[in-house]
Amino acid sequence: MAKIKVQGVIDLYRLKFEELGIKREDYPHGKLLDTEEKGLEHCYGMLEEMEKFMEENRMDKVFRWLGFIQGVLWSQKIYTIADLKKHNLGTS
Repeated sequence: MAKIKVQGVIDLYRLKFEELGIKREDYPHGKLLDTEEKGLEHCYGMLEEMEKFMEENRMDKVFRWLGFIQGVLWSQKIYTIADLKKHNLGTS
């Protein structure tokens, strides 16, 4: 997936988080998740970091983080697996 497509997916998820009223918050990495919303807040915060990684050409990390975020979005019943596949193909 090219950087421009990844940016499109980041932008799509940023809009979705805003639409859902999710705020950005880093969650402690050594602590189990205490609410579903906290997981979404953490994912929202990851988007900005992913853009920094793209600037540094650290695409392996970007793809790992994208997969993590998509797993959370699926598990929270926000998108189907079919939706996520379309996002990755750029056919949202």
